[in-house]
Amino acid sequence: MAPLVPSQEELQRRRIIGINAETVTNIPSTDFPGHWPGESHGWALDEFKENFQVEFHRNDRFEASFSLIGLDASVANAFRRILMAEIPTIAIEDCFIHNNTSVIQDEVLAQRLGLIPLKGSVEGINWMHWYKKASEDGTEEEDGPCDFNTIVLRLDVECYKNEYADKDEQDPRKLYTNAHVYAKDLMYMPVGRQEQFFVGDGAIAPVNPDILIAKLRPGQKIEMELHCQKGIGADHAKFSPVATASYRLLPEIKIERPIIGEDAKKFAKCFPKGVIGIEPVTPEEAAQRGSGYEGHAGEQKAVVKDAFNDTVSRECLRHDEFKDKVKLGRVRDHFIFSVESTGQFESDMLFLEAVKVMKLKCNRWKRGLTDLMA
Repeated sequence: MAPLVPSQEELQRRRIIGINAETVTNIPSTDFPGHWPGESHGWALDEFKENFQVEFHRNDRFEASFSLIGLDASVANAFRRILMAEIPTIAIEDCFIHNNTSVIQDEVLAQRLGLIPLKGSVEGINWMHWYKKASEDGTEEEDGPCDFNTIVLRLDVECYKNEYADKDEQDPRKLYTNAHVYAKDLMYMPVGRQEQFFVGDGAIAPVNPDILIAKLRPGQKIEMELHCQKGIGADHAKFSPVATASYRLLPEIKIERPIIGEDAKKFAKCFPKGVIGIEPVTPEEAAQRGSGYEGHAGEQKAVVKDAFNDTVSRECLRHDEFKDKVKLGRVRDHFIFSVESTGQFESDMLFLEAVKVMKLKCNRWKRGLTDLMA
């Protein structure tokens, strides 16, 4: 028996998740999401290539927004989780405090330093090895610091009075030297082969040099040696390469029945600016039977201009005058990603790094499946 072929109207209906006043409808309810009984849903690479699309909406250095169209939610969410937790970066892991006479306790100071985002050569980070720590049962020993697994930073700052400051000066930054300790005071100390990978613009440095670390007064000093290691966000949030990595589904707004006059202006105010536009009813529309615009030529009507910017607040569903006139929904296979880099990677490169990790996972799973079948 040949598989059933659904109509285009049915396929479009399946793509839309209904947004009602208090409920969400048309979520996957079949035993296998995206599969319907009696139909052929075999995955084909050529069909996927034809339907899959990538659209960029914003591509700044540290912030990007783009759409992935034609994916399943599980795949889109896998990319989101990889972005947050599985792309390796470097961060301060061990703090060796030789002298700290500031008012900040040692453990608090170490925590602040560990959360400072660092940047460096991506090639160098890929070259670095993972630092292996000793196992709890004692079966594995800890690796010692080497040039290929540990990057050394130093922080050596002492505060003293500024002899040339005015007598009436009140600003401590002018009254004292090194009154504020910033991330730019961290000094990179390359060792061994690190000089080949982390040089020039690729040298290890804080992403933002003006992050305040501590405040000092004359006689106070901080002297530390900091060891940076390679890690992923699943180990600790300080290794995560993104500040935010999220997605939302593309909103859909369908005006089922005409919204005219003052109602049109009120309807536009229910949405963010630019989502709903106001246009005059044309004579052609007014002359068309069954359009709902008969006799309203020249009056103002509400039209959907840009549903992309809608926040799906459902405000329009709270007003009785719009009942049965509008339908809200979300396109289930159109994912609008928003990625904000912490600075180690440029925003558009981050997703490519996530794709590399996904490919490694698939290859590992494929090898395991092959071994299982052998």
